[in-house]
Order: sequence, then C-alpha cells, then structure tokens
Amino acid sequence: MRGVRWRRAVSQAGRSVTVWAVSTLTMLVLAGILPDFRLQSPDGDSATTVAMTAAVGAGVFGVLSALAWPLLVRLLLLVPALVLGLLVFFLNGSLLLLALRLNPSGQSEAAPETAVIVAAVMSAVASATGAALAVRDDDAYRRRLYRLADRRRRGGPACPATHGTVFLQLDGVGHDVLVAAVRKGLMPTVAQWLGDAPAEGGAGAPGSPPRATHRLTHWRTDWSSQTGASQLGILHGSNHDVPAFRWYEKDTGEVMVCNRPTSAAELQRRAVERTGDGGLLSADGASRGNLFGGGADEQALVLSIATRRRSRETRSRAGYFAYFSDPANAVRTALSFVAEVVREIGQSTRARLRGDRPRVGRGGLYPVVRAFATVVERDVVVAAVMGDMLAGRSAVYADLVAYDEVAHHSGPLGRDTEQVLGRLDRALALIETVAEHAPRPYRIVVLSDHGQSPGETFRARYGLTLGDLVRAGCGLPVPRRAERTHSGAEARAAVRAALRRPVEETTGGREPSGRRSEPIVLASGNLGLISFPDVAHRMSKEEIDARHPALLSTLANHPGVGFLLVRSEEHGGVVLGAYGAQIPLDRLDEDPGPLAAFGAGAADAVRRTHGFPHTADIMVNSCLEPADGEVLAFEEQIGSHGGLGGAQARPFLMSPLALSAPARDGAELVGAEHVHRVLRRWLRESEGPQVPLETAPEEPAQEERAA
Repeated sequence: MRGVRWRRAVSQAGRSVTVWAVSTLTMLVLAGILPDFRLQSPDGDSATTVAMTAAVGAGVFGVLSALAWPLLVRLLLLVPALVLGLLVFFLNGSLLLLALRLNPSGQSEAAPETAVIVAAVMSAVASATGAALAVRDDDAYRRRLYRLADRRRRGGPACPATHGTVFLQLDGVGHDVLVAAVRKGLMPTVAQWLGDAPAEGGAGAPGSPPRATHRLTHWRTDWSSQTGASQLGILHGSNHDVPAFRWYEKDTGEVMVCNRPTSAAELQRRAVERTGDGGLLSADGASRGNLFGGGADEQALVLSIATRRRSRETRSRAGYFAYFSDPANAVRTALSFVAEVVREIGQSTRARLRGDRPRVGRGGLYPVVRAFATVVERDVVVAAVMGDMLAGRSAVYADLVAYDEVAHHSGPLGRDTEQVLGRLDRALALIETVAEHAPRPYRIVVLSDHGQSPGETFRARYGLTLGDLVRAGCGLPVPRRAERTHSGAEARAAVRAALRRPVEETTGGREPSGRRSEPIVLASGNLGLISFPDVAHRMSKEEIDARHPALLSTLANHPGVGFLLVRSEEHGGVVLGAYGAQIPLDRLDEDPGPLAAFGAGAADAVRRTHGFPHTADIMVNSCLEPADGEVLAFEEQIGSHGGLGGAQARPFLMSPLALSAPARDGAELVGAEHVHRVLRRWLRESEGPQVPLETAPEEPAQEERAA
C-alpha cells in the first residue's frame, strides 16, 4: 500500500512539473509575440534570467489560480451568470498581473488588456496539458473528475451501493429524428447503446443484437406538445390545466407563459397541490437546466426558482459557479461560444443565398441565443450532472435544449441540426465515462419531451397572422403588415434568467384592453388560442356566433386551419372543421371528422384539454399535410411544436435493458403523466429511497384522462 501511495505521489508530482514547464514555455512564447508583455528589463537580460522569470511567473500564477480563484468566483455569485462568464477573463488577468508583481526579478510587466489574453491562453494550455496527462492514468483521471463533485457530500453518510439514475432530456428530439441520426452515424454513443440497430421492443426483438444495452420506444404527447406541459407532467406527475405554451386566464387577467419564471413557479405549485407530492426528484435528487424543480434538493439553472431569493438549499444559478470556478472552463466555453456565433451567421447567410424555403429571420440576437443554448447551457448542465454523479446522488434530471433551439430556426431536419445532434452525442459519451468513475453504479435514461414538425409559417403561406385572421372574422380592421409573434423557445428565457432580466410577454403586440371587440390571440407553435377578456366565463359556440357571426366559419374554412375546439351549450364541446363539420366530443370515436388526419389518440387529447379550467374560448390547430408531416406554425418557426400533427407528438424514451419495459403488453405510452409513472417505477426498481410507493394504478382509465 505504501508503495502504491509513493508511486501515486511521484506520478502527481511529475504531472505538476510538466504542466508548470508547459505554462512557462507558453509564457515565453507569448512574451515574444505580444508587444505589451515582457519578461525582461528594457536593457535586456540573459536567456537564463528570462527563463527563470517566466518559470517563477507561471508558478505563482498557477498557485494564485488554485487558491484564490474559487474564493473570487464565490464572492461574485451575486453577479448575473453571463456577466460572471465575462468577468472570468478580467479576474484571470488580474491574477496574472499580481503574479508578475510578486516575481522577485521585478522585470516582468504587461498591459492590463494584454494580461487578460495571456492569462486566458495560459489557463487553457495548462488545463489541456493536465487533462492530456491525466487521461493516460485512470487513477488521475478519476481524481480529476472528483474535483467536479459537490463538496457538500463530504462528511455525509456513505454512498449506497444501489443504482442511481440519470435522466437526460434531449429537448425537441423526436423519435424518428433520433433513429435517422443513428442510421447516418451521427450519434455513435446512442448507436452503441442500441446495438447499432434501433428497434421497438428492446431485448429479444427482431433485429436487436444481444450487445444492445438500451431499448428505444416512442411515446405520445398530450395536445400541448411542448416542454412546459411535458416536463411538468414528467417531473411532477400532473400537467392538468396546461392547455398550451401560453394562455390567457380570465380569472386573474394574466397571460401564463411556461418559460416565464413567475408562471413556471405557479404551475409547479399547482402541480404539487394537485398531486400532494413533491415530484420525481423529491428525495436526494438534482434538477439541472429544467423549467421545473421536480422536488429536488439540489437545483441549478431551474426556471421556476429563478425569481426566488437564493439560499444554500436552492440557488437557481449555482451551476454557473460550479462551472466557472475553473477559469479554463470559461476560456474553453468562450471560444466555443464565439465559434458557434460565427457558425450560425455563416449557416444563415448560406441559406439566404441559396434561397432555402421555408426560412425565417435569424438575425438580431438570435446567434447569441443559439450559442448560449448549444454551448453555455450544454457545458454548464453537463458539468453539473457530472458533479451530481460523482457526489453519488440518487436521481438526476437534466435538460439539454440545444437541438430544440436550432431546429426552430433551421428546421428539424438538415445539416445544422445534425451537427447539434453529434455534439449532444458526445455529451452523452462524456457522462457515460463519468459513470464509470462514480462512487455508485448509474443507469442512464435518455428521453425527449416532444418532437418537432417541419413546415413554413402560417404568415409566410398566407400573408397574415392568426391574429389578423381573427380580427377579420370579427369585423375589425386588419393591419397591412402582419406582426411577428414571440418565439416559444426555452433558451430565450434561460438567457434572460441568466441576465436577471424579466421575461416579458405581450398578447400578439397588444395588451388586453378589456374592450368588447378586442380578442386576445396567442400562439404556441401550430396551436392558437383565442379569448375574449370581457367575458368572465369560457364562451360557448352559441355566444360566439351571436357576437361575431362570421368568426368561427372564417377560421374553420380557412385552408391553413385543421380544426377548432369550442364549448357548446347543446353538446358540451364540439370540434369544428371545414364545410360546416361539427362533431360533438362524445362522438369523435365513431366519427373523428377533421381529427381523422391527426391519427390515433387525437380525440382523447382534445377531450382532455376541453376539461381544463383555463382552456381558451376557441382552440385552433393548424392543418396537417399527412404526406410529409408538415404543419403551419402560428409563430415564426419552421420547426415547431405545441399542437397536434406530425413528429412533434412523437418523442422517444431510451432505457437500459436492466429496467422493466416502459409499457406493458406492448401498449403505447400516452401523455407525460404516464411517463412520470414509468420513471417512478424505474426508480423503485433501483431499490433506492428516492420515491414512495404509489397506490394509484400505473395505467389510468381512459375516461379518467378524458375527464
């Protein structure tokens, strides 16, 4: 044992000396390149003196970074997260200036702006050198990974030997998109887990090689096929009364938006109140990068707590500290961030020059938002998950929003999104590697919250927005130029939360005026919601016809509209379609009418939403082109989700074969609440203390879901 410790100490010393030597050489090279950075006196010094000055400067800088850097970043945790990322470079430069001042030779100096550059390069080189050396030594690599773990575990109880579970949500990646990416060789890690042959049914299914470790299946979303509804149902077991991504509540006069921190907090509160349970992660869990906390003790980058006063227990941006406490991370992420901005500008320029269709605007701040989603959010969340695993947490749920953000603007299929899928696969590979060094075994479950359906926008196809069409049907003046609706992308709100800026929403460019003739029109992908704020209750078809005789027929007969849902005094609820189609909800199974094109389960989804207290006066779903699965988004997105139609309602669930099959007897998983019950069952199978046993049956009765 003593010999092993001796060899380990010698090996560690050798790596430290190597990193020091490389840092010294880097400082010498930078001194020769940069005019405002010198390591010798104006009269000149011998090569030995210059080398010693560089060696001492590199050593002092390394010691200062190791000792002072975590303390400095902790003091700056009150600073908005993205500002902290920028301050990293200036603080790093300050440490270098201090190291030069402490150098006994007294000959070295640098301009402040040059010091920032030198410190950034040296941090990156030292980190890369240390990582390259550690990879050759499994023990060293393991110790390096352990430094990412949450130190709160020290002094706590021993880590249990039971399996922990990591749930990784690839936001917006549909089942068919994942299968296609695997077959194209874009996601080798996923291909290895599936045995290079993704097939429904898992182990023993035809075409499923014995070396597969995971099974792949699909599930069907609710009518509201978006992250707010799906993740609330998955994490908290209830997405009741979430009719869309954004909707107007008449009793409070407020517009609820799933990616607004105040709305997310209220939706989480309602779900907990309805279920009487804290959530999927209520015991020894961690929630990373999500809209909701899931009852986790450890939460970082969680939108529902972004407006709370931080505490030791719940710090919405604590993940940024854990990541930026290493200055090399900031350097690496910053360079990748800039590269992603340049990549987006190049890709959008090529698409415009080629005249690609469909296409939406990708200027303004979008390149920055995309870079945040695909680089900053990914890096911070993955680092947080690694820390959770190395700390031995029982259950971790993390959301990676990169694909969803890019697919909204570039489309769900294409080279832009394929590159993102490849980078997500590398993140999965890194997490798998960390699992090998964790203090307990881990099972990795990968899933998505929804897919995305391609198609041009409603405005691009017809030259007007849904709001314009509603105003025309109400006999109101229609503006000559259609207004751009707000994007429902999750990353946009995450950027605002990181900057501590409120997420503001308007109702199609107009605040509710309360006047009798002004409807409120909101969009959630290809799902539209129309409300009349001056009527306290949900209006019936008869009331709407009496007020605006042409509105419902104008909407139902428009070629871009698939169907409408309205309340009926005679039938309770009806689905309206073109050519006067009017099907009561209780007759949809025998006569689906306009819902026939939307496939199995559409009638149940519509009936369930009809029973929500805050369903809009008129629910509008755009048309579907069954041949190619295209829909028309009411927002400015060429890859959309939020309603029925196409791949948006067909996400995936990929689970280890060691866990039981997601659905019994080959039944289809329907709804996010059903997925929640499956994930709870898997946590119980891991024999951990994460969740209590449930008394409710896992399979809800169909009439219960429709109620």
